[in-house]
Amino acid sequence: MKTCKVKEQNFNMVRQRRVEASKADKGTNSSSSNGSTSVKPVKDKKTILSYWKQYIGFLCFIFAAAVGYMGYLETRVNTPYDDKKIVIQSGLDIPDRFWGSYRPGTYFGFKTRDPHSLVTGLMWYFPKRLRPGGDGIRHWCEQGDNLDKYGWIQHDATSFGVQEIHDGPFLLTTSFVKRLGGLHGGDWTARISVEVKPEYAKKLDEEVSLLWYTAFDENIQGYIKTTNTGSELTGIRGDTPGLGKFNIKMFNHSGSIEHESYLSTVAPGLNLLKETVISSLRLAQDNPKSPRKVVLAGELMPASNSRMEPNFIATQITAKLPFTLDVVFESGSVSSRENMLAGDVYTQELQWQRLRFNQRFEDTFNLQEKGYKTREIQFAQAALSNMLGGIGYFYGTSRVQSSYTKDPVPYWKASLYTGVPSRSFFPRGFLWDEGFHGFLISTWDLDIELDIMSHWFDLMNVEGWIPREQILGVEALAKVPEEFVTQRNSNANPPTFFLTLQHILRNHEKHLTNKRLATLERLYPRLQAWFAWFNNTQKGEVSGSYRWRGRDPFTNRELNPKTLTSGLDDYPRSSHPSDDERHIDLRCWIAIAADTIGKLAVLLGEDGYKYDQTAAYLKDEDLMNALHWSEYSQSYADYGLHTDAVILKRPKQNPRAQTQNLEMVRVITRTPEYRLVDNNFGYVSLFPFLLQILDENSPRLSKILNNLDDPNLLWTPYGLRSLAKSSPLYMKRNTEHDPPYWRGQIWINMNFLSIRALHYYAEKEGPYQKKAFELYNKLRSNVINNVINQYYKTGYVWEQYNDKNGEGSGCKPFTGWSALVVLLMGEHY
Repeated sequence: MKTCKVKEQNFNMVRQRRVEASKADKGTNSSSSNGSTSVKPVKDKKTILSYWKQYIGFLCFIFAAAVGYMGYLETRVNTPYDDKKIVIQSGLDIPDRFWGSYRPGTYFGFKTRDPHSLVTGLMWYFPKRLRPGGDGIRHWCEQGDNLDKYGWIQHDATSFGVQEIHDGPFLLTTSFVKRLGGLHGGDWTARISVEVKPEYAKKLDEEVSLLWYTAFDENIQGYIKTTNTGSELTGIRGDTPGLGKFNIKMFNHSGSIEHESYLSTVAPGLNLLKETVISSLRLAQDNPKSPRKVVLAGELMPASNSRMEPNFIATQITAKLPFTLDVVFESGSVSSRENMLAGDVYTQELQWQRLRFNQRFEDTFNLQEKGYKTREIQFAQAALSNMLGGIGYFYGTSRVQSSYTKDPVPYWKASLYTGVPSRSFFPRGFLWDEGFHGFLISTWDLDIELDIMSHWFDLMNVEGWIPREQILGVEALAKVPEEFVTQRNSNANPPTFFLTLQHILRNHEKHLTNKRLATLERLYPRLQAWFAWFNNTQKGEVSGSYRWRGRDPFTNRELNPKTLTSGLDDYPRSSHPSDDERHIDLRCWIAIAADTIGKLAVLLGEDGYKYDQTAAYLKDEDLMNALHWSEYSQSYADYGLHTDAVILKRPKQNPRAQTQNLEMVRVITRTPEYRLVDNNFGYVSLFPFLLQILDENSPRLSKILNNLDDPNLLWTPYGLRSLAKSSPLYMKRNTEHDPPYWRGQIWINMNFLSIRALHYYAEKEGPYQKKAFELYNKLRSNVINNVINQYYKTGYVWEQYNDKNGEGSGCKPFTGWSALVVLLMGEHY
């Protein structure tokens, strides 16, 4: 019994200690119904429940964190790199670049470098040739207008320009001159002259209707109104925040005006100005015996419009030919003028500007000194001027998408100052084109090129990505098919701005003033971020390899899936896109990018060691050869899952089916295998040579030089074709609807790189120096002569050239990288 009693006492003591410990640690209070303290089973239930609560809370935290992180990933695609912009001067900060011909998609139009600029420009038609629906009215540069020729013959990018437009039997000459002064960019005058060409003068008795308009969108606060102050023709007066008060006056400098009318209305958008004019045209006659005329409707405010004031005013002047009209813009902030920039005053000022341009052109390119004739120099001036006159200023929002966004999302609103490849077909900014443009623009005006580069790199997002195609504003958007509008952040474009920088560092280092160096210092972190983005997102599965993203591995329509991101579009790659692909051209681009950053780092006093090391690694010929050199074809090549046994074939018809899918599909007749794609010799095969990566003593350089002038491969009397005649896909359609593009045609940008590389190796002592020099002279001569001959034969510089006869093909005019012929003539590399 004693023992039992002791056990019971011990048990009670232990139980009491547990209860007290529980009270002390958890603040719990367990009592029995009779007042005695006890431990009940509910205590264990509460402990388990508290564990479950903690576990569920942890899961909720993880879920919230995951959702937050996914939201963060979604926003990265349209989050700016940072708030420290490279462009620190814009608009009126640079008065001589405030006004300009910054609407390259129009035949003749002006705007300011202001995000919400007033726009002004020209439309015209010939009344006897006007067709129903407004067909025959010229406004936007359109391939379908079939003009014999148009383009700037002189343009200095800042002060003046002269353009010729050959519209059938008529010649229009448009010009402008700017005069700085005041607080809002100063004055300017545009002159439009129209005449019948001499060979048609005795056959034609015609009139022309010129329409000069002014417009703005809903984002501009201010007004425009019609006025006759200072002129007999209907002009415009207005006031906007960017321009202050201003007047636009019109004078017939020469010729006889038959009729004048105007339109003051609300246009639904800057992309619909021509449509607004067409809808307002009326037939009128002064008396029953006089012929009826096509006139504008005057005041015409749409009843459905909520805007009370007009945003679009056009003045139409119908005149006998020949006729010359002066359009004078005068800023209200110019306090005093010695004379109006019109009439003889304008004529003298324009002549002075043209003489000044001639001298500057010769000082820059030395073509007279090199023995070029007047005809050839006039071509070169026109090519340069169309590049400069094609510089545009755009403002708007891109549409972008990442793998983390279900649908496309808007980029931030931004401005872009950039050249364009083609005023008719591509009047917008293209990333890889602009690097080529930079060679020519920086040679003419280094500050303009640095300004252009700064605008492009201000479009970089937090990932270090820059959208490859810029479609900003309603006018640009109206020219782009829907399928090409959305830009995807997995997709790259060749980083050609590193070539621009390389060119600047090689040729203009002594001109890098403190202000220009400060621009490069602001640019440097973004160059690093851009390089990191390429190095991380485009790397291949094997160390030292790189792969262009964006190819469609599931297509059943394309003979060879396009690689738009490479810039070479339908150039043949491996037949079956896969993660194991290796692209030799991209490896070379990354090598040059690293090398250029390393050299810029030295100039800026930064540490560029890791870039120098990366460049050395990627330029190592043994490593490059291990991944890309084909002993079989003795050439560099891509690597991937590939077969040549691919054809386009129309499916068999099903006689019982109500509808038939008759579109051709690709058919594989032999299983693909992983291999070097070494049967497609062409531009891609040349990249270690084109970007000057090969050592001057390399036996591979010898092989490339020997292949270069083989007419069975790339050599033609007009330049290097893009793909060898021996390639299975030479000049083959990629789908039944898509003609060949980079499959044999001659492209001037790649010929420029080839000639530039030949010049480089011709100056390097080595066993192949003489061969390089001989090829340099022959290829340079072939390209220059053909482009000039085609210009005078057709009136245009072209996107590409036929490898069989040298004829221009693709779109026209194409005075983007095709204008690099000017640098070939002047030997500026």
